[in-house]
Amino acid sequence: AVARDLASRARTLDAAVTTADILQACRNAWTACGLQAVFGGVPRLTPAIFAYSMLYPYSDNYLDDNGVSGAAKLRFSARFKRRLAGDASPAGALEKIIWRLISLIEDQWPRKDYPEVYHSLLSIHRAQESSLQQQRAVAPGGPDILRLSFAKGGASVLADAYPAKGILSEVEERFAFGWGALLQLGDDLQDLKSDRQKGFRTLFSSVPTQAPLDPLVTKTLHFANAVMGSMRPLAGGEDHLKELLRKNSVSLLITAAAEYSEFFTPAYLLQ
Repeated sequence: AVARDLASRARTLDAAVTTADILQACRNAWTACGLQAVFGGVPRLTPAIFAYSMLYPYSDNYLDDNGVSGAAKLRFSARFKRRLAGDASPAGALEKIIWRLISLIEDQWPRKDYPEVYHSLLSIHRAQESSLQQQRAVAPGGPDILRLSFAKGGASVLADAYPAKGILSEVEERFAFGWGALLQLGDDLQDLKSDRQKGFRTLFSSVPTQAPLDPLVTKTLHFANAVMGSMRPLAGGEDHLKELLRKNSVSLLITAAAEYSEFFTPAYLLQ
């Protein structure tokens, strides 16, 4: 139902929007609506969730376009940041759509009453900029990959959570950040081979190819249990939903690891 609603609204906003863009936006919308349920609310596609979910198909497509110069991308990123902070005028048709989406968030969550919503949007923007350091080889003593991975993943789910609820308790914020970091680790494990081929540095791709991944995956599974344990103090949300989320999060890691049996010792795979 969320996907159908999002697709309808997206095509009303922009008749040229692609199915791929809608599906990409749905991933964010499903996360945000899942958080609504875990926090004790009713999952539904609000204007702010729709708008935030659509922001990144548009901006990502522009930034990934090889036909756009690096200088133009930097100018766009700077204007986008200023708009998230409440300023800047659009330059061109693409930015008019993006600016309109941000206005939908502002209509639901006025800046003066819900400043944390906009802090979260600026945080994911900063985290995405910082994560570019992972896309180039650096000497030992370079960027802290663990910190960058957690910042990017945690900020991404916080940016789902704040548009979903407006104000979060400390317990809700801690869980959202931890879940985001865990999802980022799961993505990085899934992308291990392609990241190594591209030279992208993540916790998993940075492990020497001859070294087994056993210790790192074990640590990640312990971290997953800790994150899922942080759901227990949440006042809302049904227990069966929390248990489903816990099982799915662990399954994500195990399934990703199973794709790369060659990177584990035989004894570890038998456990």
